[in-house]
Amino acid sequence: MKFIGAHVSAAGGVENAPVNAHAIGAKAFALFTKNQRQWQSPPLSDKSIELFKENCEKYGFSPQYILPHDSYLINLGHPQEEGLTKSRVAFLDEMRRCEQLGLKLLNFHPGSHLKEISTDECLARIAQSINLALEKTDGVTAVIENTAGQGSNVGFKFEHLAVIIDWIEDKSRVGVCIDSCHAFAGGYDLATAEGYDATWREFDRIIGFEYLRGMHLNDAKKGLDSRVDRHDSLGAGVLGMGFFERLMQDKRFDNIPLILETPNENLWPQEIEKLYGMTFPE
Repeated sequence: MKFIGAHVSAAGGVENAPVNAHAIGAKAFALFTKNQRQWQSPPLSDKSIELFKENCEKYGFSPQYILPHDSYLINLGHPQEEGLTKSRVAFLDEMRRCEQLGLKLLNFHPGSHLKEISTDECLARIAQSINLALEKTDGVTAVIENTAGQGSNVGFKFEHLAVIIDWIEDKSRVGVCIDSCHAFAGGYDLATAEGYDATWREFDRIIGFEYLRGMHLNDAKKGLDSRVDRHDSLGAGVLGMGFFERLMQDKRFDNIPLILETPNENLWPQEIEKLYGMTFPE
């Protein structure tokens, strides 16, 4: 069974996210547990935590289908010690917020070398950063998202993600989230049937489906291997509807959160309905 949703607003408190997800017909959702553009935010209140859990139960959202995203400021592969330490403190706070909310996953972009260190050194720093956070938390899986390879970002190759996973000490608490726009921009041809099959063969060989914890479903404004991260609404970009049809009928993507990050949130109810219309009857 497919669990489709979107990255919904948590404005006014995290407890509003499941309400907003229910309103668009979602069976999964993503959220920020704090302001994603600030290093520090007030701690979650006991009331917000309680209401979040109550609303998740009320609307039938299981923790395994909720994919929170960390702050965009965090760079777990930062080349400078000050930036690295700041990022690690912030990431640990994000993991602990997930613990408080009873969530099992935390999605994040791996990091950037900023052209100051090698890719390998950056990947090693990311792995060490994850290990440090896992040591100090319980029950939350660190979910590494592939990137589009824009600028100095690492993680656009499946090999990058595999290297990070290889260096994680507790492999039961690490996974990946594949963003369709990022994969296409990073050079994986998901637009054609042949490319779709080849991409997932490579994914399984290099990383393994046992590590797949979620997906971000986005069309792409820019072309194959563009290394430009620009999401588009479903069917409006160069990736095309064929990819989404193939994915919706592919049982390898059952029982994980499938999250829209398409730019026009007014279309989310229609996009969710359209995606469910592509699935095989259960």
